[in-house]
Amino acid sequence: MLVLALGLFIGQAISGILLFRAAEQRRDEIAVNQIALRIINAEERAAEQRALQNAFQDVSNASDGRQARRERAFQRRLLRPRANSYSRSETSPIKASEKRVARYERALRETLLDQDIQPQQVAVAVRRAGDDPAIANRPRLQQRLGPGDWAHRQIIVAGVERADGAGWDVVRQPLPKRPEGAIRTIIFQTLVTFVILFALLFLLLRRITRPLAALTTRVSDFSENPDKAIQLEERGPEDMRRLIAAHNAMETRIAALLDEKDVMLGAIGHDLKTPLAALRVRIESVSDPDQRARMAQGIEDITRTLDDILELARIGRPSEATEPTDLAALLASLAEEYEDMGTPLKLGELPKIAAPVQPSLLRRAVRNLVDNALRYGKEAHLSLAEGKGHVVIAIEDEGPGIPAQQIAAMLEPFQRGEGSRNRATGGAGLGLTLARAIVLQHKGELLLRNRPEGGLQAEIRLRLA
Repeated sequence: MLVLALGLFIGQAISGILLFRAAEQRRDEIAVNQIALRIINAEERAAEQRALQNAFQDVSNASDGRQARRERAFQRRLLRPRANSYSRSETSPIKASEKRVARYERALRETLLDQDIQPQQVAVAVRRAGDDPAIANRPRLQQRLGPGDWAHRQIIVAGVERADGAGWDVVRQPLPKRPEGAIRTIIFQTLVTFVILFALLFLLLRRITRPLAALTTRVSDFSENPDKAIQLEERGPEDMRRLIAAHNAMETRIAALLDEKDVMLGAIGHDLKTPLAALRVRIESVSDPDQRARMAQGIEDITRTLDDILELARIGRPSEATEPTDLAALLASLAEEYEDMGTPLKLGELPKIAAPVQPSLLRRAVRNLVDNALRYGKEAHLSLAEGKGHVVIAIEDEGPGIPAQQIAAMLEPFQRGEGSRNRATGGAGLGLTLARAIVLQHKGELLLRNRPEGGLQAEIRLRLA
């Protein structure tokens, strides 16, 4: 709608400019035609006066003295100059300091040539009536300028030098006024056009955007809660109905695949954990304690890896409700667990901050990060801080850190670092991946960076609302 408004505005602006230019051209034509008409009429009247003068001269020669005097008196009354805008001058009426109007001069010359009048020179200028001495001394011309302050009216002064060089024909013409209401008419037309087009466009866009908004909301809900497929009503234009139908089919298929995955994961967990439990029982019969301990540790590693894989696969499915949780209390209880196990875990500031989280999943993510810090850094420092609209859970260690070029890769599944981060001392490479997946499910962010003083810092950033 904004694009349409801009297009209409540009179109109306161009239309207004063209109309204004057309009106100005018509005004110029009116002024030039009136000037040319006065010059032509003056030429015709001069010719008539010359003919009458010759006729009266003939009558005067043939008449007696009294009759000749009456004829000359009648001639003076007939040939008396009229109080009009036409006059004769020996010099050009345009001052050297005045700016001449070339378009008027060209148009007036062409008009006179069409009437078989050959001007030697044409000069036209626009001035205030009060600046023209010819009008200042002629009250009848002032009346012709109309009511009001005649001295401030704009007039056209046109001078045409005759071809025989016998002087200048001078015409003073009021500058025609611009037509009133033209701008108002354009604005009114624009408003009417806007109202009609915008009403039709609003109804059309409403028909399109309502089902599109419903589809957008459904896609957002399904991405957060994909456990149940909902069939949207197919509404709107043909393309929109096809899009909704395609989404309904896709959502149904995704929900079916997720259900199949859950069934498969349950079967995998059952089919693998049962033999592992049986092996755990059987190794009790092994007489060598060292061999028995290594076998038990191997089974425990496989079980832990299997739990991590199953937990990672279930991320994104509804497992527990999100609830406002005191993060300081959650981290303090986690620190108590490590203290009971005799593992060093230093606590920093833990201000009382509540955030909507899934407590057990968040505890799992923090525990994975703390385990990594303890495993590779020997000591872990846990703290909580509040930022602008978010909360930061920081876990720091004093280990060797991670090469900067490998930090992004370490968040991928089954990725382990070099050196101390190998299979002998590390896990299956799922701890950081699982922690990141849990944080992303909370619409948060997991950041890893090397500390300047040495060691690695992991930050969990969660939104407070």
